[in-house]
Amino acid sequence: MTEAIINLETVNPIEFFGVNNNKFDLLKRRFPLLKILSRGSQIKISGQPDEVGNAQTKIEQVVKYLERNGHLSENYFSRILGEEDSSEPNAAEEINNDILVFGPNGKVIKAKTQNQKLMVSVSEKSDIIFAIGPAGTGKTYTAVALAVRALKNKAVRKIILTRPAVEAGESLGFLPGDLKEKIDPYLRPLYDALDDMIPSDKLSYYMTNRIIEIAPLAYMRGRTLDNAFIILDEAQNATDLQMKMFLTRIGASAKAIITGDRTQIDLPKNQKSGLSKAAKILRNIEGIAHVELDETDVVRHRLVKMIIRAYDNEQEKEEQNIEAFNKLKKE
Repeated sequence: MTEAIINLETVNPIEFFGVNNNKFDLLKRRFPLLKILSRGSQIKISGQPDEVGNAQTKIEQVVKYLERNGHLSENYFSRILGEEDSSEPNAAEEINNDILVFGPNGKVIKAKTQNQKLMVSVSEKSDIIFAIGPAGTGKTYTAVALAVRALKNKAVRKIILTRPAVEAGESLGFLPGDLKEKIDPYLRPLYDALDDMIPSDKLSYYMTNRIIEIAPLAYMRGRTLDNAFIILDEAQNATDLQMKMFLTRIGASAKAIITGDRTQIDLPKNQKSGLSKAAKILRNIEGIAHVELDETDVVRHRLVKMIIRAYDNEQEKEEQNIEAFNKLKKE
């Protein structure tokens, strides 16, 4: 007798077990000589080694399909269990690589726009990604989803989310409370993204055990970040020195995504953003990818696209006026 335990954390349990456990019953009927039990997010199978090995292979094929596709019909579930080689789906059930992770209650987190999908695609080949674009384009949300997927798939041991400690038009020093109470509201967008993707009890466990860290950029100084998925959010508010410091923290078996919006720089007037410079000088290095998001990637209210377009048009007019004025001065 032997036994095996298969983890279902990376898939929607409803999709695996089926309505009223229909698919799970199919699994048990397919392997009548095995004892198959479900315990939370795990399946335990026990019996003769050959039978256990065969069942484990089939279940892992189902899990792999669901990780990529998000949905599996009962007929195709039965087909995977019944055929010797069903690892490749047919054309009618083509794998959808856009699905990144399943959140609480089976919520599907996926790339929705072309450039979000590009972020997912380049993340497979690149260890550092610059994702630059205006507000509402989903760059931070997609980056966090990629990090959570990597953690669930055990590709990394921890997630580190960081932001420069610069607030839009405000000073942290005037906020009430201790340092954590001052900083937490500022880091709220990162918490919100994680809340969508990880159940609250598990997120609390990850945070308590420092498997997921959220901290200001200044806290990264002096560290070497190995086996981690690191996200630098709001990178337009990092100075040149801070950007260099962050990029040189990246250790072995680590991935990093730098997100930012060049149009929303909140640094003092005497400081320059390090985002554009870093993106420019690192553009031709193998292993570093660049994704430019725009108004077509906006996934917020429909008016946000129009707002972004209006501001872009106004900025273009201002630049043309400055150029015309400078030309007249020279003449």
